[in-house]
Amino acid sequence: MDKKIGKTINVDAQVVNGICPTCTQESVFVSIYKTIFRCVTCGTDLEQKINGKISYMPHVSSPQQIRFEAPKNG
Repeated sequence: MDKKIGKTINVDAQVVNGICPTCTQESVFVSIYKTIFRCVTCGTDLEQKINGKISYMPHVSSPQQIRFEAPKNG
C-alpha cells in the first residue's frame, strides 16, 4: 500500500543578479513572489518594476514602514 504524506508542492523560484539599491552591492536576488525579490546580501525585499528596463524598488508591505525625511541642509 502506497500512502502519501501531505501534498505535493511545486516551488518555482527565479534567481537573478544585479545591484541592490539598498546595500549598493552587486548581489543575487531570489524571487519570493511573482514580482517580489529578496537581496541575499542584505535581506531587503524589492519589487521588480518594468518600464522599458528592469529596476528594483524597495517593497513596502505596511504603510507604517514608510518614513519621510527632509533633506539636511548644510
